[in-house]
Amino acid sequence: MDTEQIGSRAADFFKQLKIKDILKSLRVRFFIIVFVTGVVSCLVLHTMILDSYEARAVSVRSTEVQTQLRILANHLIMYNYLQDTSSDVINAELDMLANLYDGRVMVINDDLKVVKDTYNISQGKTIISEEVVNCLKKGSKGTISKYDNANGYIEMITPIIESQVIEEGDVSIVGDSNEVVRGVLLTSVSTDTIETTLSVLSTRAKNMEMIIILVILVFAVVVSYALLKPFDRITAAINDVKAGYTDQPIIGPNYYETEQIINAFNSLLRRMKVLDDSRQEFVSNVSHELKTPITSIKVLADSLITQENIPAEVYKDFMTDIVAEIDREDKIINDLLALVKMDKKASGLNITSVDVVALTENVLKRLRPIARKKNVELTLESNRAINAEIDEVKISLVIMNLVENAIKYNKDDGWVRVELDADHQFFTVKVADSGMGIPEESLDHIYERFYRVDKSRSREIGGTGLGLSIARNAVIMHRGTIEAESVLGEGTTFTIKIPLMCGNTKTN
Repeated sequence: MDTEQIGSRAADFFKQLKIKDILKSLRVRFFIIVFVTGVVSCLVLHTMILDSYEARAVSVRSTEVQTQLRILANHLIMYNYLQDTSSDVINAELDMLANLYDGRVMVINDDLKVVKDTYNISQGKTIISEEVVNCLKKGSKGTISKYDNANGYIEMITPIIESQVIEEGDVSIVGDSNEVVRGVLLTSVSTDTIETTLSVLSTRAKNMEMIIILVILVFAVVVSYALLKPFDRITAAINDVKAGYTDQPIIGPNYYETEQIINAFNSLLRRMKVLDDSRQEFVSNVSHELKTPITSIKVLADSLITQENIPAEVYKDFMTDIVAEIDREDKIINDLLALVKMDKKASGLNITSVDVVALTENVLKRLRPIARKKNVELTLESNRAINAEIDEVKISLVIMNLVENAIKYNKDDGWVRVELDADHQFFTVKVADSGMGIPEESLDHIYERFYRVDKSRSREIGGTGLGLSIARNAVIMHRGTIEAESVLGEGTTFTIKIPLMCGNTKTN
């Protein structure tokens, strides 16, 4: 592929991209930040250097001229030039100073009259200038300097000072208090040479800036590509996982930011694997649990079909077993539907103000006939009245599942104790029993769907293995917690903690 084809394809690519899409790119934004920062730094440095040079050059020129003007002011007093301007020496000095600095020098006496003008324009005229008047009135002993950048000159006002000698007996006194301002030197000094130097420096600086900007441009491109390349590799790895080419964790460079992204994604990937394994196991368990009653029903039905002249008692026993298997199948299906609804949050929460003590008493009232059959003592202890904003149906289901399990998996002549308590934020339901207990290694699995500690006894009792999963989901929907403690052979205690106010949860 030749250069023209590459350029054409690149042009077509950029035509298809919208400006807003380009600006969304982190690489483009990083490039712009680096490039703009570099260019602005160059421009600021350019301005600062030129301004610094200009200020320094003006300061040096002003100091140099001021020295010459002080010497000249002393000569003016020495030759009495303010009264007699015929001195060839002073006139030569004035002309030489004006020519040397390409400027203009005016000698003004204390009557504001121009006694000498190197331009021979204002000589003999009266000049009224605020700076000159102030210099004469206040008796300033220093040179006043002012730089006019627009017109390209430095204006300086230098006082012409005469020191008077006071005779006191045989002593002559000369001091600052005896100095008198006799006139002013008003000088304008051209700064053309400074401007010329600035122009040359500015041209050279611009050439250097162009080179530096090109270097910054290349640097910004290289750095933006190099630093953000790991993100491209992460994106490619994520796309491979998404496409199904791999399910291995991502391994990337040791950037702090990329490590955070990689760790978060790998955690999500592990979670997805766990969910996928759980889903497959769930489907397998559902198939097994649903198939078992159907198989039993089929076996019973085939037995009835293949046998002739079956006594009514046998026929009735077979039909009773078939009905029991159908009831078991119906219970499994209903529990599955309830669990699916909670998983998808399809039903939400119907939040109302509920008397938790009364709700628990009603649940225990319905379960007491089951407890009597096993001679299990069922008691309720409440330390205070409890009113909570909860979903009454779902919390009833939670308490019923826990208490029913405590009764079914209990010993004969055992006990089940339900305790209620509350503080200013949560209410607590504790269900303790004297049953067979749960092995420590099983405590982490009891909320898994279809998990049974003792599978043979669970089927004998009639459990579906979904009760604790339903209870846990209902508690989580209320933003609560459920914990289990158990000692094998002594009993189990479930503790539920639910906020008194669930107003931040979806309400139907």
